[in-house]
Amino acid sequence: MILAYKFRLYPSRAQRQTLDQMLRDFCKLYNAGLEQRIAAYRMRGISLSYKAQASELKAVRAAGEGLERWSFTAEQQVLRRIDKTFKAFFARIRRGETPGFPRFRARARYHAAEFRVGDGLTLRKNDRIANRIANRLGIVGVPGDIKVKCHRKLPGEAKSAILARQNDKWFVVFHVEVAEAERLDGETVGIDLGLSSLVALSTGETIERPNWTRRAAKGLRKRQRSLARCKHGSRRQVKARARLAAYSAKIARKRADTLHKLSANLTARFAAIGIEDLNIKGLARGMLAKDVHDAAWAQLASMLDYKAARAGGTIVKVDPRGTSQTCPDCGTIKAKRLSERRHRCACGCDLDRDVAAAQIIHFRAFGSRPGHGLQNSRRRVAA
Repeated sequence: MILAYKFRLYPSRAQRQTLDQMLRDFCKLYNAGLEQRIAAYRMRGISLSYKAQASELKAVRAAGEGLERWSFTAEQQVLRRIDKTFKAFFARIRRGETPGFPRFRARARYHAAEFRVGDGLTLRKNDRIANRIANRLGIVGVPGDIKVKCHRKLPGEAKSAILARQNDKWFVVFHVEVAEAERLDGETVGIDLGLSSLVALSTGETIERPNWTRRAAKGLRKRQRSLARCKHGSRRQVKARARLAAYSAKIARKRADTLHKLSANLTARFAAIGIEDLNIKGLARGMLAKDVHDAAWAQLASMLDYKAARAGGTIVKVDPRGTSQTCPDCGTIKAKRLSERRHRCACGCDLDRDVAAAQIIHFRAFGSRPGHGLQNSRRRVAA
């Protein structure tokens, strides 16, 4: 299981300018590699591979176009990025989809570079700070060491890292491989993802949806109008766009923080979690698209998936059809309008609609009512 750990970087002004130049050179290399592939196929009918392009990299660096000052392996990753793009393009064609052809990248939208830790990117440890992995980062071609905000320790040795620029801030993302976990035995729960409540548990608990977008609507509208009034291409427009991007990023951080805490709490309490296998893309095209995007169901499901695997738990996805129309006590199916928020059945069952749906999800996932635990034996699963 490979986990990603993100840390904030604080480069100096000179380091920031050098990092910007590095990304510009990598973007130029990416576009040149893409152009070479297109020209080779149009002129000679040859499909270039990564190996063919990587064999010419030393000659390109020797030509003195500025690439020689950066990490050789990082430039190899740029060519691998092109190769992955073409492989994904042809894979979508084989699946019968109609993908867009790989495009050239603008310098202003090329924001990341991949490195091998120890080869192009080095962690500098500080013995005075015993509880931190490092507080400095060395990158080939960048003068001095870059300050790192180390707020937690890595659970293992990082093999690769991604240097990223987001809203004029710099981050490093380390990839760490951790061992698979032992499956735990314990309580099970069904979870219903909703809009009135972010999640409802089969135990009867409900978690209110914070409505991040609605709370931030006034500030977002103010910054969007400010941007719309700016003259195109002016410095004022650049600043207004940066303020809007920073505000949107703040909303995204609040959403991610809430979902991280919620998913961590659920995976710590329950050994197995049943969840609906929703078609979120389809729901996001309907009349409730704004609320569906704000609830971030896909993000929550992804967090539950990897955190449960790391904690030794498991996630079971079930068919979502009819979960809110079925009685959890007698199994009677009764259609309800979306405005009906209580489930009332002739058998006497009276529950919150979302809680009733969560109990149906629990039954479909585990074949038992909430609180009975897993019936299978302890065994190892791939995390």
